[in-house]
Amino acid sequence: MYRSHNCGELNSSHINTEVTLAGWVQKSRDKGFMNWVDLRDRYGITQLIFDESRTDKTVFEKAKTLGREFVIQVKGTVIEREAKNKNMPTGDIEILVTELTILNEAITPPFTIEDETDGGEDIRMKYRYLDIRRNPVKNSLLFRHKVAMEVRKYLSDLDFCEVETPYLIKSTPEGARDFVVPSRMNEGQFYALPQSPQTFKQLLMVGGMDKYFQIVKCFRDEDLRADRQPEFTQIDCEMAFVEQEDILNVFEGLTRHLLKEIKGIEVEKFPRITYDYAMKTYGNDKPDIRFEMKFGELNAVAQHREFPVFNAAELVVGIAAPKCGEYTRKEIDALIEWVKRPQVGATGMVYVKCNEDGTYKSSVDKFYDQEDLAKWAEVMGAKAGDMIFVLSGPADKTRSQLSALRMELATRLGLRNPAVFAPLWVVDFPLLEFDQESGRYHAMHHPFTSPKPEDMALLETNPGKVRANAYDMVLNGNEIGGGSIRIHDKATQALMFKYLGFTEEEARNQFGFLMDAFQFGAPPHGGLAFGLDRLVAILGGQETIRDFIAFPKNNSGRDVMIDAPSAIDGKQLEELHIKLK
Repeated sequence: MYRSHNCGELNSSHINTEVTLAGWVQKSRDKGFMNWVDLRDRYGITQLIFDESRTDKTVFEKAKTLGREFVIQVKGTVIEREAKNKNMPTGDIEILVTELTILNEAITPPFTIEDETDGGEDIRMKYRYLDIRRNPVKNSLLFRHKVAMEVRKYLSDLDFCEVETPYLIKSTPEGARDFVVPSRMNEGQFYALPQSPQTFKQLLMVGGMDKYFQIVKCFRDEDLRADRQPEFTQIDCEMAFVEQEDILNVFEGLTRHLLKEIKGIEVEKFPRITYDYAMKTYGNDKPDIRFEMKFGELNAVAQHREFPVFNAAELVVGIAAPKCGEYTRKEIDALIEWVKRPQVGATGMVYVKCNEDGTYKSSVDKFYDQEDLAKWAEVMGAKAGDMIFVLSGPADKTRSQLSALRMELATRLGLRNPAVFAPLWVVDFPLLEFDQESGRYHAMHHPFTSPKPEDMALLETNPGKVRANAYDMVLNGNEIGGGSIRIHDKATQALMFKYLGFTEEEARNQFGFLMDAFQFGAPPHGGLAFGLDRLVAILGGQETIRDFIAFPKNNSGRDVMIDAPSAIDGKQLEELHIKLK
């Protein structure tokens, strides 16, 4: 065998034990008559010692040829270390080497394989297999494994059954663009890679599986924003004979379980807020509630003066930033420039300092007196020492801009503590959203989401007001999961397709298999999917998901390590009946 122990387990209880170790050379220190080598594997580092007076001459000389990342095997005796290192688990011992075998030589790596490396992200992505040797990435992958195992354990204990669903499926309009796969055996026809296993998990409910889950890859060919991947992993779940409350309870339980088992944190409170409340109070449907700074709408108290900017606005809205009253004019101007960036898009910003003596100083003192500004402060719950920031304009756009400012201020003020976890449910989403470009409604979640029964009549008169039996779980300002109660009867599903603008022929062409299945006794059912990549990153206290994915792609959707996507051979194209322009 290549090793009797790993490089992280030996300690003083093993002194005088004969051992065999194998791993990579982390570094070596040659003092002429003495040579120390740090040997690394997945489990840790063990120091090797080659002593001119105690080591075979051939072995001693061979040790001097070792370079960084050489793969070696050693045999030797565990001895007590003279200069102990309390910062490493094996720091009390070292191995006096008697045999050394070089299993594989290595060229000098393009960056140092250390916790604090000298390699930039681009070079580390290109040599990802080397990056994985570093503790931060290795430990992130081990952390992901631990989370996935706890998910499987929790759901299996509740009688969920893990079922695999196909990767080669039919292209369906579920929102994002599909990745398509040409079929060689079926000329001119294509598979699609699943954006989610949505229709298959519904068919499993028709099949009587009752409780399904799967940790599964999903694919979306969409333009990538920061920290998005074209392939991602879901914890996909579905349950039969359930209502919304049943599903929320199960997945609150899963989240509590993960926080307790992974982080040692007990979280009992999962607030529930409606989509409308979230948008009005936080400007987005995934609010970070680790801090306050709720929106205060000022139309009633700010549009009575001769300030044309506010008077012409659909919405005047602000937030009170805690303890920012001491901001300098330079700092305020920098924030104004920040909201005017194209990514945010505001045209300007009004500010009000809440002085410690109870007075106010604003950028609109010409139009508003102290009594006016006191009313603003009251609306927003601003205290002495706070700073009020106000934006105005079209309602939806302005709320979105203020939401971005709220998050930026929270970051600058250190209010987004990664060690604090604040989950909540957002419920009662709109069923449909109107797309100006296509001139018709689209499903906000997907075409299989059921409308609230009490809103069904609105489908005819006011489709945009129909609420869905849909829900998202939000954790620390990130949507980590979402789902809905599904439509389970053919008539309602056909009605939904109608209001989404499908003709009967289009609906049958795209989803005929599901409509047919509903005729054979589909049970009431619903489900939820967690984004595993994002969930693991948040639990790991990180903002980026890449370090928790073994082989991620860059922001252009490229794998720079294997150089994919890439052109394929002309013969392959011919076999697939594809001709490039």
